[in-house]
Amino acid sequence: MINKRLLVKHLLAHNDENSFYDKKRKIDIGQKEGKAKFLKHICALSNSNPKNNSYIVIGVEDADNTIIGVDFFDDSKIQNLINAYLTNPPIVQYENIPFPHLPDHKVVGLVTIRPIDKITSLRKNIWKYYGGSVFFRDGSISMPKVFDIEIKDINSKIVEAIENHAQNNIEHTLNGVFDFMNKRKDYNAQYKVFKEYFVVCWAGQKKVVKNETFFSRVDIELINEQVRLFFSALDEVSIFINEDSFKIIEYVNLGLQNSNKYYQLEETTIHFENNANYNIDTKLLFEPPQYDKKVLHHIYNTNNALLDKLKKGLAFTTAEELDLKNLPLTYLICYFNLFHEAIDKLNEAKPYLKKYSDELYSLYKESIRILRKVKYS
Repeated sequence: MINKRLLVKHLLAHNDENSFYDKKRKIDIGQKEGKAKFLKHICALSNSNPKNNSYIVIGVEDADNTIIGVDFFDDSKIQNLINAYLTNPPIVQYENIPFPHLPDHKVVGLVTIRPIDKITSLRKNIWKYYGGSVFFRDGSISMPKVFDIEIKDINSKIVEAIENHAQNNIEHTLNGVFDFMNKRKDYNAQYKVFKEYFVVCWAGQKKVVKNETFFSRVDIELINEQVRLFFSALDEVSIFINEDSFKIIEYVNLGLQNSNKYYQLEETTIHFENNANYNIDTKLLFEPPQYDKKVLHHIYNTNNALLDKLKKGLAFTTAEELDLKNLPLTYLICYFNLFHEAIDKLNEAKPYLKKYSDELYSLYKESIRILRKVKYS
């Protein structure tokens, strides 16, 4: 089993970007340009390495390989995005890799691209790239090219060597467990061994509501691979464990005019098998709340007025400050109730919310995360 933290280190140490490896400071698949560029790199790496894995490491400075990290990115539907836009799509996995020196909410993103030995191309137009375009790696650059010969396999031995050097061992596993337990001891840190092989650590603030147990500030890691499976400072989750699986049900707190309630968002189940393999299944549970259209029109117009003041840098009253905190999720509720332009307004608000306060920007990111889960399902 590959220790993903070691793999990232070996990729960064091995060489500069090349035909099987790319690095990014960050990606933004919430915007059309960022989504198009990400798909281009996936396409190019898959085509340039038809026989072996390719990788994208996210959260690294390009100039000196300094690991700065990115926000935890729990997009379990990223394969749906790949399938929607690429012909002969590769198998793509996004994993969150914790590093000891990074803050709790920061990780390194690792994208693994497993080709299917067929030429991958864009299925349809996106941004400035045309449907039917085929990309390859030219050194460290993803370029559109015409192909008329079989792609040579020049990287398999190199990639195999890098992956072999990143194999996990008992020392790495024990160190990972102790690191997690020490760092999370304030949040009821626990661990469990599955199938005499896999070690899962988790922690969270526990509370019981009407005989149901919930956890907030939840952090879950698969120690063998040094992969963070779940992290949230905002949501509440329920956790169910048996000898073969670890299941998480995630809830979101939504509502209008101080009448919020918890809605099930997604169920994630990690199944552990006897042959030292595991798989992760996700199932969307979310059914968005529906509201009276007159009430929503009033809230939508109020949000637009707040956004106007935000753009102009005007001061807010105490009541408006409270409404401003609700703006991201109320725009989202409007969208779920067929106010299609509400998402455009939410995206328009992003730079102003980020500039105004870290709290508002966190609430914006939370609403976009919910939207992403729903949209690609």
